[in-house]
This record gives sequence, structure tokens and C-alpha cells, in this order.
Amino acid sequence: MSIVYLNGDFLPLEEACIPVLDRGFIFGDGVYEVIPVFGGRPFRCAEHLQRLANSLAAVRIPRPFEDAAWIALFERLIAENGDGDLSLYLQITRGPAARDHALPANPTPTVFAMCTPLRPLPEAVRAAGIAAITHDDIRWARCHIKATSLLPNVLLRQEALDAGAIEAILIRDGLAT
Repeated sequence: MSIVYLNGDFLPLEEACIPVLDRGFIFGDGVYEVIPVFGGRPFRCAEHLQRLANSLAAVRIPRPFEDAAWIALFERLIAENGDGDLSLYLQITRGPAARDHALPANPTPTVFAMCTPLRPLPEAVRAAGIAAITHDDIRWARCHIKATSLLPNVLLRQEALDAGAIEAILIRDGLAT
């Protein structure tokens, strides 16, 4: 049974639930980090924690823990899930709030973390390799899709509010989008 961390509690994955108005669910308003764990030890933990801190700052989510608290959380989660080689996944959202693109005044971030076993690639795949393609990075350029990940919208609306405006009118190639 997989044990996860959710907002201060260590519990079985099957019991972990978040409110439906969590901004991560409603807007994709959150960040994540994945840390490989080898022999029960997080790989390059300091670098991953710095990237997490940078991501949180970039989207203006308050940092829920300092590094020492993150490390203590990781140690317990890893121990609860059998040490070994794992993938440690973190997701921090702005937390539950009324559905509004504007940032809530004093958010309480939702903090979720879980471990899953790392599975080595089959030897045949390792020997033969895999196929891959290159592609332009269009992840944030697909605005015509009404996807639930509205983090770019949230950030741009907040820039408008910070500038004393009510809304941001978005322009691409000289046209309002």
C-alpha cells in the first residue's frame, strides 16, 4: 500500500482527497517537482528544492516549507514506502478558493507528495534504444484549446490587477485573442 503526504497527514493513497475548488483542480494553478530516489536517498535534492522554490516564486504561491522541513517530509515518505529506488513526486497548488482568476489574498497551499517505485527499462529496450522526435515547444501556445490548465490566464489576470486594471486583453500578431 502506497503512503502519501497530503496537507500535514501521511495516509494511504486511496484515502487522499482534495476539495473540488482547489485551484490546482480548477485552473492547473500549481507546480510540481519530481526527484529520483536511489537507495533511499533523494538525488540532487538541493537542486530540486531550488527549482521548486523558483517555480513557486514565479507563480506567486507561498513557499509551504523551508528546505529542512521538506527533507524531513521526504525522509519519512521514503521510509513509509520502502526506501530503495523511487520517484518522489510533489505537487503544490495555491489551494482551495472561490473560482476567480484573480489570486486569493492569503492562500493556504495544498501540498501533496507521493513515492512510486522506479522500474528499470527492460534490457532489450536499453540495448536497442528508443525512437524520439524533436518538436517546437508549443505547450503554452495552444490557447484555442479550452483546457483546464489555466495557469497562464491566472498569471496574466493577476498582472492586470497588479497594474490597477480589471482585465488583461491578450494580443498575438496584432490581434486580440
